[in-house]
Amino acid sequence: MEDHCSGILAVLQQGRVGETYCIGGASEKTNMEVIDMLCNILDRHHPSGAPHNQLKTFVTDRPGHDHQYAIDLSKIKNELGWQPSYSFEEGMEQTVEWYRIHQEWCTNVTSGTYQRERLGI
Repeated sequence: MEDHCSGILAVLQQGRVGETYCIGGASEKTNMEVIDMLCNILDRHHPSGAPHNQLKTFVTDRPGHDHQYAIDLSKIKNELGWQPSYSFEEGMEQTVEWYRIHQEWCTNVTSGTYQRERLGI
């Protein structure tokens, strides 16, 4: 999240009006690579549920299904000098930790209790 916010700030401060800048992590991954990384992180942080990759379920691909997602950040890097501070792996670790700390929020979302109230200040 910090990287995305710093990218937006770079665009606001230095970007050219009317231009489009892609803010990305410079880390092209397939969907399966992301899932495997997530399972490995969960195995390290929650070994009682390991191996988490046993939870993967394969389904028939839907038409037009993307197998990977990638953003070309060369424009924002070359024109504004911005690049991510965190690796994709570090960001995934932080994301898993955020959800671990905010278990109550997760429960509220999955139970339907959460009604889109603003969180934080």
